[in-house]
Amino acid sequence: MGRWEPGARERLMEAALQLYATRGYEATTAADIAQAVGLTERTFFRHFADKREVIFGGQELFEQLFVDGIAAAPDAAPMDMVASALGAAEEFFPDERRPHSRLRQTIIDAHPGLQERELLKLTAVAASLAEALRRRGVPEPQATLAAESGMTVFGISFRQWLADGEQRSIGDIQRGVLEELRALTHPAGRS
Repeated sequence: MGRWEPGARERLMEAALQLYATRGYEATTAADIAQAVGLTERTFFRHFADKREVIFGGQELFEQLFVDGIAAAPDAAPMDMVASALGAAEEFFPDERRPHSRLRQTIIDAHPGLQERELLKLTAVAASLAEALRRRGVPEPQATLAAESGMTVFGISFRQWLADGEQRSIGDIQRGVLEELRALTHPAGRS
């Protein structure tokens, strides 16, 4: 593939994941990634600030889907608005993305620095969700509790979605996990 072929960013991302999986994250350089797809290291840095961003690119879109879900939710209880945000974020994880997400998560799980970055990403999303809830008139501490709970639901659901043999959509899993959370806070037979 030549330097001027379209899709350089996507090709770099795919090559990076494959190299991280086979060589390891630390042992792979930006030059290695670029060379694997016939590009220069300079071209790599036009698309990514560093090799870590290959894994975490798309953060803004991911976060915005959640925030837009809160904004579009009908006036309801905070957790119902969070459920709307979880539903809006489903489009980020179609079933055909599952193999890519599994590989990405395997790489993150093998590297403490990447695990830390992933946690920071999810914390930032929770903070944005809480702010979106506050803009909708949800007071504290309910806004933060609902946002953090929503990200916990997402995290548990995402891990289940990645599990070997899992066939359910992430949306189906999220709805089930959210129901489990609701059952914990409102057990049957208790007011």
